Amino acid sequence: MHQTAFASDSLAETEAYLSEAYTPMRIGGRPDDTGARIVRRTVGELTVDELSFDYTMHYDAAPLDRLCLVSVHRGVHTSGEEACGPGETFLVAQPDRPYRGDVRSAEYTIVSFDPAHLSRVVGAGQGPVRLTGTRAISPAANRLLHATVGYLRDTVLPAVDNPAEHPLVAGTALRHLAAVTLSCLPHTTDGTEPARADSRDAHPDTLRRAISYIDDNAQRDIGLADIAAAAFVTPRALQYAFERHAHTTPLRYLRRVRLAGAHRELRTARQGQATVTDIAQRWGFANLGRFAAYHRQAYGATPAQTLAHPG
Repeated sequence: MHQTAFASDSLAETEAYLSEAYTPMRIGGRPDDTGARIVRRTVGELTVDELSFDYTMHYDAAPLDRLCLVSVHRGVHTSGEEACGPGETFLVAQPDRPYRGDVRSAEYTIVSFDPAHLSRVVGAGQGPVRLTGTRAISPAANRLLHATVGYLRDTVLPAVDNPAEHPLVAGTALRHLAAVTLSCLPHTTDGTEPARADSRDAHPDTLRRAISYIDDNAQRDIGLADIAAAAFVTPRALQYAFERHAHTTPLRYLRRVRLAGAHRELRTARQGQATVTDIAQRWGFANLGRFAAYHRQAYGATPAQTLAHPG
């Protein structure tokens, strides 16, 4: 994980930093003694910023070319006609459009990523996916999006010191964020009815091809779209096949295979040469608490107990 920090009560310095970090912009305001504080952390293609402004800062910005989700913790953040307060998460702007607004004595988190990841979650055949609104579709959707940003900030990023060593954690986190974004914000594939071919493709051969691919590639950074492509079906057909013939989902099966791989490593690791954290992250588990719960449910012992008494 790469981390940088910025703090200044100079408007010019703050404008220069924001223009370099996001997009060229002009800002205005009257900083006080503390001014602005920004901590930026990057894992792979995912960037998470924590920002605090102790004054009202006005901005006028060029297009971002990235999706930026803003979660407000204190104060008010506005963009265009949208004004968001504590507990709200919203899309600050369409990535190809300029935007303007202000930050009123606010603390907030920004997560940003390439819009292409939305299409990768949906899979081939749908065409480019575009968000069509900036606010969550319901209060429950807002809570989910807000909680997801917090989970990435507080749990996933602190667990990854070197994303090159743990590509599954970084890749899974990004796909998870993209999937939650699609479930919570309006987009161009909303209301699409499942094609009849999807149900016809949901036969045992589809399941067999998908399982074979997952078993062979579980240690790689793969997701739903990759598995569907390997099985020569759409993601929807893949989900139908797993529901109909395996009574689970493709991603739950992938998690089960990764859990089994982690369990094997815990059992065969030599004392002092591996840690639960290293093994969990190598198999894509960033949250050690959830990893321990999954492992105990499946194998009747915690990861630490299995590592301490290999069999």
